[in-house]
Amino acid sequence: MSIVRKTEELEEYFHGSGKPPRQWRVGTEYEKVGIERDSARAIRYSGPAGVETILKALISEYKWAAVEEDGHVIALVRDKAQIHLEPGGQIELSGEPCESIHCAYAEFTQHIRELLEVSARLNIVFLGLGIQPVSALDEIEWVPKKRYGIMGPYMPKVGTLGQRMMKQTATVQANIDYSDEKDAMAKFRAAMGLAPLITAMFANSPISEGRLNGYKSFRGHIWTDTDKSRCGLLRFAFDPNVSFARYVEYALDVPMYLIIRDGKYLDFTGIAFRRFLSHGHQGHRATIEDWDLHLTTLFPEVRIKRYMEVRSADSQPPELMPALPALIKGVLYDADCLQASWDLVKGWSWDERMELYHDSHRHALAARIRRYSLLDLARELMQIAWTGLKRQSALNENGDDETIYLKPLRDLISQGKCPADLLLEKWEGELQHDIKKLIAYSAYKLP
Repeated sequence: MSIVRKTEELEEYFHGSGKPPRQWRVGTEYEKVGIERDSARAIRYSGPAGVETILKALISEYKWAAVEEDGHVIALVRDKAQIHLEPGGQIELSGEPCESIHCAYAEFTQHIRELLEVSARLNIVFLGLGIQPVSALDEIEWVPKKRYGIMGPYMPKVGTLGQRMMKQTATVQANIDYSDEKDAMAKFRAAMGLAPLITAMFANSPISEGRLNGYKSFRGHIWTDTDKSRCGLLRFAFDPNVSFARYVEYALDVPMYLIIRDGKYLDFTGIAFRRFLSHGHQGHRATIEDWDLHLTTLFPEVRIKRYMEVRSADSQPPELMPALPALIKGVLYDADCLQASWDLVKGWSWDERMELYHDSHRHALAARIRRYSLLDLARELMQIAWTGLKRQSALNENGDDETIYLKPLRDLISQGKCPADLLLEKWEGELQHDIKKLIAYSAYKLP
């Protein structure tokens, strides 16, 4: 382990992570909530029809390798892809970094086929929703990961909704590269500014615990009272002089969760990394590995590590899952489109941004800022992303470019709707407020 003593070493972590544009890739993380079909309850981790059983079947049938803690399978690895478990048993595919969305979609489709082949035998379904729609918090079994054993008890000390975030929510997330500090900060600023708009376009969590919750993105709202020291919009992202050094200063003051020594997870909750760096704690000194781990415990709408994560979207039905990485690639991997997207949102004050951030969770595309609705801005952002993907011209074997993955979302937005709007129409109509009908409607189908 490499001991670090100076903040400059932490800044170099980011400076040394830049890549030339020819090496830029897109990584996508897809989370899915599971339901027992018969009981209409959240799947358990344990038991003959639990998440661990699913993972073991994927190992035996599809050549995934197990990652274990204390004898429990808690993750899988195959080539450059990984399957992780969120605290409430949500299954996440962390895809390999891909040159194109065609590659990412092929990987996602294969994952869904494998997952559904296994889960169907166990009478388990996975839902294209951003939140567990039925089970209450205390009805959901914790995944036995040591990290969650530290995070879970800490959450009620810093917010009222943190355990909901851990056990009930699901997201789709796009991870992108940057070339240098200037490029990284341009992407960071734009993506942070676009966060309420992305939330609105992908809002998909209006039903939880069997009823309407009053939000179109309840997942988004949950983050607002998880832990204000590490979540939400970051005001300094909009500073003209924003830099890696400023992000380091932010991260240094966020309390830690844990460090790992000799395979043991040590509870460091409440200790700011800045103090750990300068004074050590419990006989341990900060290492670059501790810094790397600490960065994964920050949860702003846009997170910087050795790459950048755009974290503002609810999980989606399978046909809309690739729309998020496609949108982000189109907007942030083209210099003109990056500037155009920032131009959409650059003129707002901090108070306006915060008001819109909260309004986007409740009202999605109907939220307004000045004389615009987020629907107006979504249509503009969609056109910007479309232009970017056309210009990038990454073609599949049929000669299609990556706009094919934006089309389902564009069609929905052209009707003035986000996924939550469509779901609410169905809930009031053909689903008749019936949870089992909701599950059947939202369930993933074999591709």
